[in-house]
Amino acid sequence: MLHPQAQALLRLIAEKGIPPTHTLPVAKAREYYVVRRQVTQPAPPDVAEVRQLQATGPAGAIPLRMYRPAGSRAGEALPVLVYYHGGGWVIGDLDTHDTLCRELANGSGCAVVAVDYRMGPETRFPGAVEDALAATRWVHANAAKLGLDGTRLAVGGDSAGGNLASVVALSARDSGDLPIAFQLLIYPATDQRHDVYPSRAANGKGYLLEKDTMDWFHDHYIDDPKKDLDWRASPMLHADHRNLPPAFVLVAGFDPLRDEGIAYADKLSEAGNRADLVSFERQIHGFITMGKVIDEANTAVQLCAAALRRALEAKR
Repeated sequence: MLHPQAQALLRLIAEKGIPPTHTLPVAKAREYYVVRRQVTQPAPPDVAEVRQLQATGPAGAIPLRMYRPAGSRAGEALPVLVYYHGGGWVIGDLDTHDTLCRELANGSGCAVVAVDYRMGPETRFPGAVEDALAATRWVHANAAKLGLDGTRLAVGGDSAGGNLASVVALSARDSGDLPIAFQLLIYPATDQRHDVYPSRAANGKGYLLEKDTMDWFHDHYIDDPKKDLDWRASPMLHADHRNLPPAFVLVAGFDPLRDEGIAYADKLSEAGNRADLVSFERQIHGFITMGKVIDEANTAVQLCAAALRRALEAKR
């Protein structure tokens, strides 16, 4: 059963006549995404410090926002989560995921560095991947200056951000010079192929993230279907998933991305990695940022923060 609070949210969206993302120009879709958080997201909790930073990227500076958790001491070398926001590689920014990043920082005791990577259609694939990797390398290289422990570095993200986190983890494993301790993958997009996973059809209409919207995101990000088979777009298709950092994979039962998230967790486990999988069977895509109207979102954040804390404390 779809959770009653998720049902109520979907009814409200229909009653208000809020247009689906795929019917909007990109600029308007981005605007709606920012406005929507005022209705669905809790008030941002206080943290010890918020700093605006810039990483050096392949096309110029990459804006970052660092959060140090409430109760942390100045100068304390904290473990750190580098976080990539969701939004289909087209919408979303540092503000749309500000509350979630604060919650994760406070709940885990880790610093969080959010990355404002380049998006489509202005910058096509693999621009977002290049920025995500460059930003993570920059955080690792500058960890001591930032009061961070570069040996306890995790990557994470939701949806498109989960895709980027998994790609960064694979890239870091392949290069061998960027130690990643943990992956936090929240309903990640792991495979650009459209006809492989039944949940894309079963949940592709009526549950907020619709098939037409997914196609809209895809076509603004990837300009050639042949690139769908590039593992940097579809980390599921990498030839080798061995020796990757432990992962916590969270999926939602009424999400079109449900099956590929489960399949990726299975792929990691089959390759000998530790991968914990949690499914919120009654929830929709995007719910983790909706703690103002969906109680299970707050439970999901707590689980993610606890998994992050355990993983990075174990590396101490």
